[in-house]
Amino acid sequence: MTETGGDKPTLADFGDDFASVLCVVAHPDDIEYGTAAAVAKWTAAGKTVTYFLLTKGEAGIDTMHPDEAARVREQEERDGAAIVGVSEVDFGTHRDGNVEYGLALRRDISREIRRRKPDVVVTGHYGDRFVQGMLNQADHRAVGLATVDAVADAGNRWIFPELVDEGFEPWNVKRLCFGGSPTPTHFVDVGEHFDQAVASLEAHEAYNSALPDEFPKPAELIGMILGWGGQAAGVDKALTLDVVERR
Repeated sequence: MTETGGDKPTLADFGDDFASVLCVVAHPDDIEYGTAAAVAKWTAAGKTVTYFLLTKGEAGIDTMHPDEAARVREQEERDGAAIVGVSEVDFGTHRDGNVEYGLALRRDISREIRRRKPDVVVTGHYGDRFVQGMLNQADHRAVGLATVDAVADAGNRWIFPELVDEGFEPWNVKRLCFGGSPTPTHFVDVGEHFDQAVASLEAHEAYNSALPDEFPKPAELIGMILGWGGQAAGVDKALTLDVVERR
């Protein structure tokens, strides 16, 4: 929800009333585009944060064969995660660029939710456009939408009863959050963790080096993303999130 001040809605502080977070995204580096700053704040405060990536980003480097790119990008993701205090990073088996919304995707995410038992799930916006009007990508849209449904699936033993057979009992997530949304409701003040966020993106060295020369460097890009959030929240740097409370 938002708080209101005069005629203009303002973002609510995300708060501190949770213990664990699961970040669900499509590719290595998706979390590093801003969310990692909040992750650094949360882990510094003693929260447990884990990552689940549905692909290994194997189609992300034009000059590198997908098999090699998968190995390189998986390690870069683990390196970037460690910088912000995350040691548990898991990957799915979906193909980069070919992720399809459907029962298989929902089941994989639901399984991970039941396994990790997070209070909070963070994923990406699944609309056609991100904040600032940038076009969204197919895998992002599929994973974001599937996460919406998987959060509900995770709490219902009869949707994927085979998960109970695997030993994963239902789990109810308290808060579902979308990064990159053009309609955020909450913010996380991350000014003290900007350098960690930049370093976590810089850890994706092979991927970053393959980007066009005109693409913003990590410090500039993270500065823009968190700067936009800061302007919306009235602080220096912030991650903005569209939050659905499920209590």
